[in-house]
Formats: sequence, structure tokens, C-alpha cells
Amino acid sequence: MTIVVFNRRNLLAAGGSILVTGASGLLLPARAQGLAPTESMPGGANNYRKGAATVDRIGKGGFWMSGTVRRAGDGAPLAGQRIQIWAHTTEGQEHEPQSHGATLTDKDGKFRLEMPQIIPIFGQPHGHLAYDSGEFKTVFLRPVMRSAKETSLEAHFVLQPA
Repeated sequence: MTIVVFNRRNLLAAGGSILVTGASGLLLPARAQGLAPTESMPGGANNYRKGAATVDRIGKGGFWMSGTVRRAGDGAPLAGQRIQIWAHTTEGQEHEPQSHGATLTDKDGKFRLEMPQIIPIFGQPHGHLAYDSGEFKTVFLRPVMRSAKETSLEAHFVLQPA
């Protein structure tokens, strides 16, 4: 059984807490900080092809590129957003048309596209992703893999209105 003793010290500590948090801090739940937009990465736009076709898969597949797309500020998932993906793979170099494809986000803002295994170019296995549909500011990403043996890569977009 816990006994709460009200003395002058406890009363001053409680009053100090109210002054620090304010009365609203006691009545309202914590608010999330605004979600900052994703900035384009250097080299992300290398070999970008405007208007690459939306596809079910790039090449013969075997490697998965996936991620999410959310709105800056409130973090709401963005459905129906077009993400273009390309890379240097076992089936083609990143400047070749067959190495490019696009996919759309689902109702939860998630995307996933199968493509050939990514292989290193200039010593780094990496992919390229772009949001370029116009409703939000364009973002180019170039995530690097830890190893060329990995069979998947994730990239996440937080978009701000254009």
C-alpha cells in the first residue's frame, strides 16, 4: 500500500511540474513532430528517363525494391503515387531502357517492384528511385547496398507539395 504524504516539498514539486508542462500538457496527449520531407540524394538522377513505363516487373526479376511514400508534415500514406526505379543489374546497365520501370503505391503508400539482381557499378551496388509526378516536389534517391549479395533494398519517400 502506497501512502502519499502531502507536505510543502511535494506541493512545490507538483506546482513546478504544472509550470513546466503548462496546464494543457496535463490534459492533451503528446503531439507528433512534423515529418520533414526527403531531400534528393547526390547522383540520384543519374540516367533518369522521364516517363518510364509502369510495369509489373523489370526483366526476369529476383531482386525486390520496396518502400513507402508519405506526406511531409502529418506522415499520411500517399496512395497512387508513381515511383520510377532503375539500376545496373545482371540484365542491363542503368542507362539502358530495359533497366527502367515504374510502379504505383497502394492504399497504405507502399510500393514494391521486382527487378534483376543489382550489381556494383563504380564499386557500389545501388539502386535509383524517383518520384516525379508533379503533385509533390520531385525527389531522386540513390540508396547503396551493404553487399552485392543482398536480394532486396528499401527506400522511403516523404513528399512535400510542389
